[in-house]
Amino acid sequence: MKIARFQFNAWARYPDWQKDNRIPERVAAKFHIPMVQITQNNREVVLEGGSFDVNGQGTLVTSEECLLDEAIQVRNPGFTRQEYEEIFRTYFGVTQVWWLGNGIAGDDTHGHVDDLCRFVDPYTVVLCQETNSSDENYRSLAGNRERLEGMRCEDGRKVGIVPLPMPAPLFFDGQRLPASYANFYIGNSVVLVPTFNDPNDRMALGILSELFPDQSVVGIHAVDLVWGFGTLHCVTQQQPAV
Repeated sequence: MKIARFQFNAWARYPDWQKDNRIPERVAAKFHIPMVQITQNNREVVLEGGSFDVNGQGTLVTSEECLLDEAIQVRNPGFTRQEYEEIFRTYFGVTQVWWLGNGIAGDDTHGHVDDLCRFVDPYTVVLCQETNSSDENYRSLAGNRERLEGMRCEDGRKVGIVPLPMPAPLFFDGQRLPASYANFYIGNSVVLVPTFNDPNDRMALGILSELFPDQSVVGIHAVDLVWGFGTLHCVTQQQPAV
C-alpha cells in the first residue's frame, strides 16, 4: 500500500489550509507507509477525494465545474481535460473518464461529484434528480442525466442510472447549503446516508437499501452538519485493508 500524495489548498477558496496539507506526510511517517508525490508536467497536483468517484473497474466520474473552470476556485491553473485524464490513468489505473457538467447549488467546493453522482456497483450510479422545475438545480441535474445516458462502462456496457431525489432547499443565514443524499459513506457492512428531516429522506433510504442489499443502510441526521457545507462523505476517508 502507498499513499497517493495530492496537494490540498482548501478547494482554492479558503486561506487556512497549511496544517491540513501536511497530513499525508504525518500519516505516512506514523504508519511507515511509502508516499508517492503526484505530479503532472513537473507540477504538484491539487485534488480532493470528493471531486471524483470510481467503479473499481477502470471508470471515473468527475465534473467540469470542479476541475475545468478557469475562473472560479481553480485548483491547478492551466490544466486541461487531457492532463487530468492522464493523471487518472497514471495514478488510479483509470481507462476512461466521465465528465459531468455542474454540481449542486450551495456547494462551496464548486462542483464536487460526491454531492451529485455516485457508483453503487461497477455498472450503476445514483444521480441526483430535482423534480421542481423552478429550483436552480433542475436544469443542471437534467443535463447531467443526458450526459450519462450516452456513456458506457469500460467494457462497453451502458451505465445504469438510478434517480436519487433531492431534499427541499436548506438555507443558513441566507446561504443555500449543499444538502444531498448522494453524500453517503460506504463502509464494509454499512452505508451511512445523510438525512434532513425531509419527506424525501424515506424515499432516498429506500432506494439505497435496494441498491446495497448486503449492507445496513442507516440514516444520519445531518441538518446541523451541512451548515459546514458538507455531510458524511465529506468528513470521512476510507482506509484500504491492505
